[in-house]
Amino acid sequence: MKWVRVTGFVGRDRELATLERHLDWVRGGRGDQAGRALLLRGRRRVGKSRLVDVFCERSGAPYLIHQATRGEKPEQERARFLGALRESSLPGRELAEGLETAASWDAALRLLAAALPDDRPSIVVLDELPWLIEADPVAEGSLQTVWDRVLSRKPVLLVLIGSDLATMEQLSAYGRPFHQRAVEMVLAGLTPHEVMDMTGLSAADAFDAYLVTGGLPLICQEWRTGESRTDFLRRALEDPTSPLFVSGERSLAAEFPAALQARQVLSVIGAGERTFTSIASGAGGVAGPLQPGSLSPVLKALVERRLVAVDTPLSIRPGERDRRYRVADPYLRFWLAFLERGLSEAERGRGRRLAEAVERGWTSWRGRAVEPVVREALGRLLPDERWPEVAEVGGWWPRGNHPELDLVGADRSPARTIGFVGSVKWYEHAPFGARDFAALARDALAVPGADDRTPLVAVCRTAVGTDGLDAVYGPDDLIAAWAV
Repeated sequence: MKWVRVTGFVGRDRELATLERHLDWVRGGRGDQAGRALLLRGRRRVGKSRLVDVFCERSGAPYLIHQATRGEKPEQERARFLGALRESSLPGRELAEGLETAASWDAALRLLAAALPDDRPSIVVLDELPWLIEADPVAEGSLQTVWDRVLSRKPVLLVLIGSDLATMEQLSAYGRPFHQRAVEMVLAGLTPHEVMDMTGLSAADAFDAYLVTGGLPLICQEWRTGESRTDFLRRALEDPTSPLFVSGERSLAAEFPAALQARQVLSVIGAGERTFTSIASGAGGVAGPLQPGSLSPVLKALVERRLVAVDTPLSIRPGERDRRYRVADPYLRFWLAFLERGLSEAERGRGRRLAEAVERGWTSWRGRAVEPVVREALGRLLPDERWPEVAEVGGWWPRGNHPELDLVGADRSPARTIGFVGSVKWYEHAPFGARDFAALARDALAVPGADDRTPLVAVCRTAVGTDGLDAVYGPDDLIAAWAV
């Protein structure tokens, strides 16, 4: 895909085409209803609002965009909604003239329906819908009622946007008002392959850029073509207002307006703690470890919000008791590890010192941070002719965490058969050598279900300097997982 930059917007050609197909569905009148509802979700700062803004501008259709404000009183939110209606390009926008607010969301949405055209398609966007519902829970039921009775009979594409992934998924769940009333679309960050296209970097360097930016378009746009990671960080960290700095703080401020304990737990995980016990100790501080009754619901909430991912060892034995926690988003993982505590340095004009600190910790941090990206890549590439039975790719570790195997390929989880065991060595220059191979061959025998005939796999950033491996994957192989 060729990316273009138009008035600060990263192409997103595939996503724009998807939205256009939904609008074409409305234009063609293909369903038993004239309108279509679309639930669009994606993590914060990934570009949902900007994508839909550009789509509306390019569509040629009349449209309305209303963005909810967190903590806004319901009557004030409805007043802002009517203001958005007056400022929209909908043909009946004058119906809102002279109205300061609406008595209910039912009344406000029925007024919207009256303003929509009957003879051509239009677009209505409700951005940050979870915040609107949070302030006025009745709004969810009102939206369903007005959609069923009035809105869906108009040729309208109703786009409902939210960054709270768990809430957006629940909106269409069984028993909720909008169940089976909307199609769903997930907007992810740019993939490693797309980051490579944007930055003009090699595959190996593009993975580094992906680990730093998380594929967030706003940050990726700041990366100059062909610029090295060290040059980018040195330049970006000189400016405390750069997207690399502010995206993390703004995302977390929106996620945790008052949940200080959850914020502390996330910071501890971002600093590298992975087990329940170590997270409890780190989050408790001088007061002592958090009690399980306090930590468990916090971790559950972080997982539900898709901020934290849970890994379990993959083998023929169930591994739920040996869970490991990590920050799910690559950019936020980088931000918590290096930038959260470094912002004060940048604000005092010491961005170069912060860049040097990142460089000192980069190799060890990257070695672990790249592992879930490698597993995702292999999970996309497999099964194939070489590994036709491998449908799951994970890692393995025992309760004591030694030895720890970076890669395990299996038919399912828990596994019936182990397809391969592997090691990730993302060295800057050194090859995967004989010592690495010997350690892999020895440690692989500890994986339940593996034996001395189990194939051995290496994933490395540079070359391989040893024999005996059954397969080797490099950056070019891995990045192909996102080529389509």
